[in-house]
Amino acid sequence: MDSIKEAFIKIKEDILSLKKEVYFIKSQLTFQTQKIDFLSQKYDNLNRQTDKPTQNNLLKPLKPQNLDFSTGNKGVPTDKQTNRQTDKPTQNNNYFSKANEMLDSLDNIKKEIRLKFKRLTTQEMVVFSKLYTLEERNIPKITYRTLSLELDLSESSIRDYTNKLIKKGIPIEKIKQNNKTILLKISKDLKNIVTLSKIIQLREL
Repeated sequence: MDSIKEAFIKIKEDILSLKKEVYFIKSQLTFQTQKIDFLSQKYDNLNRQTDKPTQNNLLKPLKPQNLDFSTGNKGVPTDKQTNRQTDKPTQNNNYFSKANEMLDSLDNIKKEIRLKFKRLTTQEMVVFSKLYTLEERNIPKITYRTLSLELDLSESSIRDYTNKLIKKGIPIEKIKQNNKTILLKISKDLKNIVTLSKIIQLREL
């Protein structure tokens, strides 16, 4: 049980970390895109400004000190401007690559959850869904008897289905109260990651 709980805690932490990284990458992509647009406009303006001196050079002697520099950018070397321009798309590709890797990781987590619930029988899914729904209604103490009355099944059947769910990796916690009553709860780690409607949706894919 502890290993299942630790696994879901790790999944939750990974998802939160991925969300933060995706947000950071998006902001970086936005910044880089704006910067590229700015540099592109500046480069276009630079080209337009350097066209006129080229035409004038046909009529006037060339000045050696101006040969390698753009007159429209106060003497900034045109080759350096070009280098900075071509470097940015490469950095952008790295951001897109990293973003794709993170999205792939999220897809893998969804696939794992889907496979776990896909292996459940219809009746096992009914028991799980009812337990989840009762918790959403803030029922304080959910026992085998509570579920048996809700589903019109015997307590022994509910006990059997619950044990099968746990064996299949579904994080249901059994809490012993007063050394006799067993309270049933779905792990908060699972509920924080995915809702019941999303579980049903993934199961039906």
